[in-house]
Amino acid sequence: MLLSRRLLILPASSGLLNYHSVASEGSAVATYQTSATPLPYDQLPGDWKKGWRGLYHFWRKDGFHNIHHLMVENYKHFGPIYRETLGTYDSVYIQHPEDAAALFQVEGIHPERLRVQPWYEYRDYRNKRYGVLLKSGEEWRCQRLILNREVLSVEGMNRFLPLLDSVGQDFVRRVYTQVEASGRGKWTADLTNELFRFALESVCYVLYGQRLGLLQDYINPESQEFIDSVTVMFHTTSPMLYIPPSLLRLVNSSIWKDHVKAWDAIFNHADRCIQGIYSSLKHRPDNIYSGVLSSLLLQDQLPLEDIKASVTELMAGGVDTTSMTLQWAMYELARAPSVQEKLRSEILAARAASGNDLTEILKKIPLVKAALKETLRMHPVAITLQRYTQRDTVIRNYMIPKGTLVQVGLYAMGQNPDIFHSPERFSPERWLGEGSTHFRSLGFGFGPRQCLGRRIAEMEMQLFLIHILENFKIETNRMVDVGTTFNLILFPSRPIQLTLSPLSHDGPGTHP
Repeated sequence: MLLSRRLLILPASSGLLNYHSVASEGSAVATYQTSATPLPYDQLPGDWKKGWRGLYHFWRKDGFHNIHHLMVENYKHFGPIYRETLGTYDSVYIQHPEDAAALFQVEGIHPERLRVQPWYEYRDYRNKRYGVLLKSGEEWRCQRLILNREVLSVEGMNRFLPLLDSVGQDFVRRVYTQVEASGRGKWTADLTNELFRFALESVCYVLYGQRLGLLQDYINPESQEFIDSVTVMFHTTSPMLYIPPSLLRLVNSSIWKDHVKAWDAIFNHADRCIQGIYSSLKHRPDNIYSGVLSSLLLQDQLPLEDIKASVTELMAGGVDTTSMTLQWAMYELARAPSVQEKLRSEILAARAASGNDLTEILKKIPLVKAALKETLRMHPVAITLQRYTQRDTVIRNYMIPKGTLVQVGLYAMGQNPDIFHSPERFSPERWLGEGSTHFRSLGFGFGPRQCLGRRIAEMEMQLFLIHILENFKIETNRMVDVGTTFNLILFPSRPIQLTLSPLSHDGPGTHP
């Protein structure tokens, strides 16, 4: 991560005199100068003394699905830092970028984020290996460095581009087919399942080097089961963040049983893909990139079971997250037609200047990239970014002990008018101005534990918007507002109906 801007002087009311950031590639050094001796941890504002009673009130407010809105209320009530205890979690919540930067300084060389206990519980129950997402300590660090070279490096990105581009082209062809079938010259639909299929097709092509055929009219029932199972897995995870999964397992709760069934389907689907690649590996040409899995197997640097576990996690995490972000991006662009036209003009100019050179095109679309940042600001996939502090630290003049779970409220940050002017307005240009964006765009996390699939997701979404905006006008009913509901990630509270209308009658193939 390259940190290139200095943060501004904080107001005296914050309890801090100033904040300094000295930046260099891969690191940042932050120093707080406090106006007084730091206050003790047990003087943090918040309802943290309620314990399990707090979880009851949380449930009464439908907190399992409404937690992001409750966080916004808490920040307004308690201020920019507060403490809360919900079930088994005792957390400190922050939302200002400078405080997130301070948290980055104390994540250590083995960063630890929130343990999603039901995921560990399932793997222990089924005797399955942890992937790099769930590993910790030096084992995590060693395996993460190997995987970084494969999926986060520039070389890796260049290998993925043609694969992801071909899936984007096929999605455009599918839309044209649906437009023709409608007989209305346009296609109106809830694209949730279509985008899930697109995302799974994309991530599997990158991971396994083969297509699953999910953009055809007929979809393999096993693949549809995988897509449905990912949704169920997220849905059942949410309540088990606060109620011990071991307890739900003991009483044979339907939540636990559905969670196990969903993960079983996810692992079975991944295992079938992996076995197919593994058996055909010897017959593949050396000069053709065959996906992440084949590359990792040929390197022979990681145990097979660890590779399988990490690849499965990448596949499961790469469906809902990218497809949901694209759905929100299309929704916001449909509600802001002038912004949509600006993006389309930028794409056409980049295409005219670069032809079919994908690498050059991606260098020339800053507004498209900003539109995705703006989408993740307004509709972050994850509502918080978490770290356990690796040493005592001071945030907002409170002493935060080593080992404390600190969560950055990403949804609340994006809604805060003190951080983002007119936060209700979809304005990608805000990311391209002269104002500081330092630690304001955290949709993929930060530091060495940022999202492993970040580059794949970014390229997938950028190429998708390029192809869609080159070919179609996106529309929706601008009078209908769609809210959000929390099921481990943020989902629309109601189906989003989008209309895709061809810009010309020539059909696909303008830039095949």
